[in-house]
Amino acid sequence: MPDTPGLLVSVRSADEVDDALAGGADLIDVKEPARGALGVAEPEVVGRVVEAVNGRVPVSAALGEWGPNALTEAHWHLELKLDYVKWGLANYAHTPGWGEDLLDARRQLPAGMEMVAVAYADWERAKSIPPAEVAKFAKRFRFRAVLIDTCVKDSKTLLDFIKPAELAELVDGLRRVYTKVAVGGSLKPEHLPKLKGVVPDYFAVRGSACAGGKRDGVIDKSRVKKWKDAIG
Repeated sequence: MPDTPGLLVSVRSADEVDDALAGGADLIDVKEPARGALGVAEPEVVGRVVEAVNGRVPVSAALGEWGPNALTEAHWHLELKLDYVKWGLANYAHTPGWGEDLLDARRQLPAGMEMVAVAYADWERAKSIPPAEVAKFAKRFRFRAVLIDTCVKDSKTLLDFIKPAELAELVDGLRRVYTKVAVGGSLKPEHLPKLKGVVPDYFAVRGSACAGGKRDGVIDKSRVKKWKDAIG
């Protein structure tokens, strides 16, 4: 397992790809920030991003929040050459046997495409599944990737909802079973000193990598490089 995390940068269009990669992105994610934490971008947009990346790094796509028709609604996205896809679990009931629908969906993904299990640190606000339960589920069913993020994008960050020691324990537990872990949640390079014991595979960024530090801004190569230098 690498000691230095990589950098996952979320883009909203193919126009942002070159600056993200030039700044040092190790994984390109596609989302539409106006539609929420894991807002889904149109399949044409995602397709153009995949073409722009052209195999240089892995590509993931956010597909919105999970619902009964999630797989059907993602039909065209699942035709694309994506390495990872992810749905959030906002408003997902924590009932006995939860997750069976996710496992059914995972079985229907194309070969070579992995489903990311998403844990929201602000799970109470999101009416979601507690992160420790998501981690247990991911380990039990051998998910190859987990994202720990926040659902509500406001002035709060991941660290408002989870202590660094607890986060480190979650990340280490997952990585010990060879699950790749990305950590997001409106973090900035200035937060890294508080996260010294947290070593994910990727830090996942959008807002702090954009002009003006805003999620709806455009990717700024110098801000991506600042992140890359901070974790390197």
